[in-house]
Amino acid sequence: MAAAGFPPIEPYASGLLDVGDGQRVHWETSGNPEGKPVLCVHGGPGSGGKRGSRKTFDPAVYRIVLFDQRGSGQSLPHASDPAVSLEHNTTEHLIADMERLREHLGVERWMLYGGSWGSTLILAYAQRYPERVSEIVIVGVTTTRREEIDWLYRGVARLVPGPWEAFRDGVPPGERDGDLPAAYDRLLGSPDPAVRERAVRDWITWENAVIAHETNGKPGAYGDRPDDDLVAFVRICAHYFANGAWLEEGQLLRDAHRLAGIPGVLIHGRLDLGSPLTTAWELAKAWPGAELQVIDDSGHTGSPAMGEAVVAAARRFGAR
Repeated sequence: MAAAGFPPIEPYASGLLDVGDGQRVHWETSGNPEGKPVLCVHGGPGSGGKRGSRKTFDPAVYRIVLFDQRGSGQSLPHASDPAVSLEHNTTEHLIADMERLREHLGVERWMLYGGSWGSTLILAYAQRYPERVSEIVIVGVTTTRREEIDWLYRGVARLVPGPWEAFRDGVPPGERDGDLPAAYDRLLGSPDPAVRERAVRDWITWENAVIAHETNGKPGAYGDRPDDDLVAFVRICAHYFANGAWLEEGQLLRDAHRLAGIPGVLIHGRLDLGSPLTTAWELAKAWPGAELQVIDDSGHTGSPAMGEAVVAAARRFGAR
């Protein structure tokens, strides 16, 4: 998303929270220690917290909390190590980590902000703990239904057939007509480093191809990270999408009524190929109190207009 908002700031506190299962989750806080708490929930899954998210919020008004989900960013152990098991890295674990972090920081209720996979995790957490959520701002709405996963890794091939064929051909011939994220998940678990490295490269090449048309965004954004973070990102993505994020199909739309009373702003790019507008549209209809803002010039990676909409939503909720 294009830059917008407030000048960069540094955290005033940070730490590694022991969440069990041998996992330590990195967190940091910035802004006003006595301000309105907001938790920034990153995408991916496995991309690590985007420190630029701090600039979305007025540091005089907000207590800004960022964290790196299990295995990513500065959390330990890091999923770039093939010896690190992802057994204890599921949506349920991440929901529990968020709640443990809330308790650790002494927060009664917090606003939730995030996008892409982060929106799925926000919705899952808020539906589990609605009494702990004051407001929600989502950018690039997803609910990680199987149909959404299938669109991203197969259906969108209708629009970018060449890159998709290369992505498909990265898995063994007998698996090309099946579940491609699951096939890549198996490749990423190979004992052969060359097999794992090629799978990471092929996955990222495909992700970048889907956003390459976004002239107002940042084409190549998925590959723009250090090698270790790239490996962790792909491993965690494939792991989650191969398992449907451990969510019942349509669960987050079905249970959207649990968000009644929580004000929400859904900000979605009309040109988003990877996450088409229909999911945001369906969620806005199912969630009492949600407001959908469609950004005509934006895809998944954002635009100046999308950045302005996010900052405006944060300003509005900061005044509540």
